[in-house]
Amino acid sequence: MPRVAGQVDLAKRQAILKAASEVFAARGLHAPMEEIARQARVSKQTIYNHYGSKAELLRALIEMRVETMTAPLDMPGAAENPEVALAILGRQVLHGVLNQGANSLLRLAVQGTPDVSDLARAIYEAGLKASRARLAQFLTREGAAGRLAIDDAALAAEFFFGMVVGSHQTRFLLDVREAVSDAEVERITQAAAARFMRAYTP
Repeated sequence: MPRVAGQVDLAKRQAILKAASEVFAARGLHAPMEEIARQARVSKQTIYNHYGSKAELLRALIEMRVETMTAPLDMPGAAENPEVALAILGRQVLHGVLNQGANSLLRLAVQGTPDVSDLARAIYEAGLKASRARLAQFLTREGAAGRLAIDDAALAAEFFFGMVVGSHQTRFLLDVREAVSDAEVERITQAAAARFMRAYTP
């Protein structure tokens, strides 16, 4: 059965984002759109029709990753069990930080600034800024429900990410990496969630 127009459109978007992720990781932020189009098996104009510019394509790619990373905040029971939700979120965040492919765009942006300042801004706004804003929204709702006592949700979100990420991202950017086991990731994220709850539980 042939796919309808909406399915074709979604398939093209998924192919473009997959190709963009691989090409940016391999070639850097100066990677030509022609190569992304070739790998996605679409025309370059199709990419521009969907995303308008390289910066917007990059923004869409980062937004997709952030949506996956922050999904634990929307899982059933997350609102009633914030410590569990925070621990799972922390695990997603730390695994992302320790993943070379996921972090390569951030490193490339740091290396390329100011030559690629528009792309660097897209990475920051769609990634770091958006993920913290998403957590701040969750914390605001938890405060309204009386489960947490937070007077500045944005600052609290920053504190939580700081506890989880620690020096791991800095080490990655400096190319000074150390193996971190799954058990250590679990220990860090569980401790971060527990300490956060102790700080903000009414």
